[in-house]
Amino acid sequence: MVRLGALGFERGAHLLVQRALRDLRPGQELAVAGDDPLLPVHLRAWCREQGHRVRIPGPGEHWGDGIRARVVRGRADLDRWAGAVRAGGPGPDGLVARPPAAWGLAARGALVEDGGPAGPFDLADRDHVWADVAPALYARAAAEQWDPARAVDWDAGFTLPGEVERAVVQVMTYLVENEQAALVVPARLLARIHPHFREVQQLLAVQAADEARHMEVFTRRALLRGGELGTSSAGGRESLHTLLTEPDFSLASFLLSVLGEGSFLSLLGFLERHAPDPVTRRITALARRDEARHVAFGVAHLHHRGTLDPALRGRLRAAVERRHDALVDTAGLNQDVFDSLVVLAAGEWTPRAVGRGHEAVLRLQAEMDEGRQRRLLHLGFPADEAAELSALHTRNFM
Repeated sequence: MVRLGALGFERGAHLLVQRALRDLRPGQELAVAGDDPLLPVHLRAWCREQGHRVRIPGPGEHWGDGIRARVVRGRADLDRWAGAVRAGGPGPDGLVARPPAAWGLAARGALVEDGGPAGPFDLADRDHVWADVAPALYARAAAEQWDPARAVDWDAGFTLPGEVERAVVQVMTYLVENEQAALVVPARLLARIHPHFREVQQLLAVQAADEARHMEVFTRRALLRGGELGTSSAGGRESLHTLLTEPDFSLASFLLSVLGEGSFLSLLGFLERHAPDPVTRRITALARRDEARHVAFGVAHLHHRGTLDPALRGRLRAAVERRHDALVDTAGLNQDVFDSLVVLAAGEWTPRAVGRGHEAVLRLQAEMDEGRQRRLLHLGFPADEAAELSALHTRNFM
């Protein structure tokens, strides 16, 4: 028996009835006692919906003990879950290699009722998106989120010569443009990943949030002294456009994170070292920390997939060559950006300082090349092929 007291079905009485029925087999009866005048009406409607039967005492009939009705346990609710399966596999993480499309948005490990809609997720193969470091990288990314309003002292006092400020603004303009592309790529891929691989979804979502924050702080620094943004070259935009059109998850990760953002780690380190003001120094340091996580996931994913599929390296090489051929007639890095980097590294307007700044930018390009080759070696490319592919990377850095 279940006693409802004055509790009516409009206030949750069905939960108590439902709980009591769980202990019964189909065909067994549950006596229901309660004081709500509408109890028989509401109970009959609820049981009809749930697949149970109700017996109500007739006129002049009393069952005693305050019993207002008897519910005969049905099996419709059992049949509803008869074909249900757990959306997951054995082990603590519950990951499976290829989750069915019918699992859709069900949480990993949930009991999934049969008959739901198939999700629109074409990236549904574990080895096409996974890296074992994804959960740890997501936890690290969540812990390292920073608030631009608090992490940066925007009121720090400094005064720069006009030419130096314009150089900073030009570099910031270039960074914003590249970060916009770096936001679109993971956001586009994120929407295609089966939710079963939620750690990868979460990591890419934070990566997109990182890029949005970078766009904010670089724009804010560019406009900090009331000027206008710098120039945007057609060649630079064409280079970034080739990132947006790569449909393959692994190839997109390779071009963006391993080669492009990997090169940007060197660029952001260069800007931190040669920053002429504390705001520029701070925002490039914070952005570099974020970008290091993006590169780490890209390298880990490609290492994971390459271990299982040795033919992957051939497809990676082909992707680099296709991009190079598509950009061979473009101008490459915006000359205004190159010159601005020289100005920042020079620090002053003397022939010796400008020559020193120019050499520093050439060393930066060599450092980018060394970093790309190092990551390519880690992915299993022979040294000569790593050097060749690194040399084919876009002159626009990203």
